[in-house]
Amino acid sequence: MKFTPVPIALSQCAKTFHGTRVLEPLDLTIGAGETLVLLGPSGCGKTTTLRIVAGLETPDAGGAVRFGDDDVTRLPIERRQVGMVFQSYALFPNLTVRGNVGYGLKIAKVDPALARKRVDELLAMMRLEAHADKPIHQLSGGQRQRVALARALAREPRVLLLDEPLTALDARLRDTLRREMNALLRGLGVTTVYVTHDQAEAMELGDRIVVMSAGRIEQIGTPRDIYYRPVNRAVAQFVGTINRVAGQWRDGVLATDGGSVGLPAGLARDERAELFFRPEDGRLVDPANASLRGTVDTVSFLGERTRVSVSGAAPEALVIDVPGRTDWAPGSVVGIEIAPEGLIALP
Repeated sequence: MKFTPVPIALSQCAKTFHGTRVLEPLDLTIGAGETLVLLGPSGCGKTTTLRIVAGLETPDAGGAVRFGDDDVTRLPIERRQVGMVFQSYALFPNLTVRGNVGYGLKIAKVDPALARKRVDELLAMMRLEAHADKPIHQLSGGQRQRVALARALAREPRVLLLDEPLTALDARLRDTLRREMNALLRGLGVTTVYVTHDQAEAMELGDRIVVMSAGRIEQIGTPRDIYYRPVNRAVAQFVGTINRVAGQWRDGVLATDGGSVGLPAGLARDERAELFFRPEDGRLVDPANASLRGTVDTVSFLGERTRVSVSGAAPEALVIDVPGRTDWAPGSVVGIEIAPEGLIALP
């Protein structure tokens, strides 16, 4: 199969429903062949943004959508040459797997021989050959998801749009399909916009992530940027677990009830800022000479790591990840050292 990915540009796209603004004016560019993930909680505007790209919604006056050199703002979905996978999959229960995958080709009156060849290619790509003649109700959730994806790709779209396609699956199957989808999207090279509220999906699938909140874009960046260099507290607290170290600044040192933390070189010396760090950037040590000291509250064994909650070192309990074979007893007094490169200063 052959895909001709295009860049996408949204300019001043806002959306108002019944007098309520659900999406503030946003500008967004997506590179040809890029997988861009829209990440955020329910109601943040991510699905509305996807529907504007798809042509299922029209932006408010002044907004524009371009696919490459083409202004598609007023074009409906059927004329945009996009493939879309919905959360519910929206498969036709009266058609077989082959019938579902080839449905769009039949409607477009593609030559039957070419259509069959393309459907066969997609069935092979999705490992569905053995299920080609089965009705949809005989398929597992993962198989249905692959049928929906194959159908979306059948007409060789310029843009692939996925709206929370793994949400309905159990955790183990979701992890497996996430890895498979990652490999598939990298191999196809089709421009993809993927909506999710799941951070693990966003981190694994996205070339870049757009974090959204209350109808606005909070940050755009690579998964590493979003995780290690959040621009504000909303991003820091939504993506992954984050610890806050609060206290009184004096000459570049943050004094807390549990000790003190120096601001490392390279971080802005803003005495209004608070320090944050991820659980894996903390280390439990002998409290005698530690920067911070506290008491172990809870210990959760998670297999490859043990998650330890420590109180008394900061206003809220700090969460520290240690190797899975390490064990700590609740009530133990411990020291905490933070890797300097792991400190994040946010106003």
